[in-house]
Amino acid sequence: MRKILAVAHKEFIQASRDPISLAMLLGVPTMMLLIFGFALSFDVRHVALSVQDRDLSAASRRFVASFTNSTYFDLTASLGPGDDPEVLLRRGAVKAVLVIPERFGADLAAGRTAPVQLLLDGTDSNTASTLLGYARALAAETNAELFARALDRAPGDARLALGAAINYQPRVWFNPELRSTQFLVPGLIGLILMLTAVISTALSVVREKERGTMEQLRVTPLRPLQLLAGKTLPYLVISLVATAIILVSARVLFGVVVKGSYFDLFGATLLFLVGALGLGLLISSVVESQAVAFQAAAVSGTLPTIFLSGFIFPLRSMPEALQVVSYLVPARYYLVILRGVILKGSGLANYPDQVGFLAAYAVLMLGLAAIRLGRAEVR
Repeated sequence: MRKILAVAHKEFIQASRDPISLAMLLGVPTMMLLIFGFALSFDVRHVALSVQDRDLSAASRRFVASFTNSTYFDLTASLGPGDDPEVLLRRGAVKAVLVIPERFGADLAAGRTAPVQLLLDGTDSNTASTLLGYARALAAETNAELFARALDRAPGDARLALGAAINYQPRVWFNPELRSTQFLVPGLIGLILMLTAVISTALSVVREKERGTMEQLRVTPLRPLQLLAGKTLPYLVISLVATAIILVSARVLFGVVVKGSYFDLFGATLLFLVGALGLGLLISSVVESQAVAFQAAAVSGTLPTIFLSGFIFPLRSMPEALQVVSYLVPARYYLVILRGVILKGSGLANYPDQVGFLAAYAVLMLGLAAIRLGRAEVR
């Protein structure tokens, strides 16, 4: 027993001398518990809704209130009578637009059927399907209230009561068939690129350290930025080739067609990859072993991309703390652009905030990696 305890004591000492590995062993389970516990939810709540009320009557305001007073929809924008609702849907600013035509209130007051249209962004097929059910239930609830009020005004005359009703007409844009592959394939592109880019560069520098060849590179007249460029360029080319292969495979196997510009898609992918490669280099400048580098790359790149980017789970249904953290995840912005270009045919001009963040993230990651490698060179 004494010998076993001696070996165990030695292992504890070695583990304490590698704080990064120890932090990974203790921190990863806690992080996974928090992310899985709070982010793993298929509930759809607080969906961004825009309203185009062309009637502006008391009846139309009550109907809008039935949507906004629920936990399903949040009113984020109001459109004028001549505004085009497609603009907000194409930019991804809202997920649904409720259109109420003129004479909505007059038709209901006269006992006639009043049409109402709900336009949905169908790029996320699961969310769109859920919203269709929510809106149908809200419209049915309003019709039940109209029926009850009409019966109070005309007791016993059910025909008059049934006359005043809302004709709910949903229309799904960008993915009218609500095919899940149209939503998942662009997300898989972001996940695969983040995983391969971060891990490949994280392992490349650490491999040099373990083989002892990193010291040989440091004595060469290479500047940190030149070393970064040389390390990232091959993996950047490989990742771009992988992107082309994924797009071709998605077209052939799943029927996912790029409706937008390939130039815009290439530009956004390039920014995203540069940031991911920079993150991998930053990780490799901190850790000393390939095993720890792989774990750090997986935790910092893969988990946030799966759970905090909107890849599968709706962000607005998560707790506010995780929503705030998700603003730091580059895949969140890349997937918005990716789905916009592929499914909606939008250009980069519709996503200035997302492009700006990806550019800033790429500069930050490469800058931090250059500073870290520069300090190591000085030492």
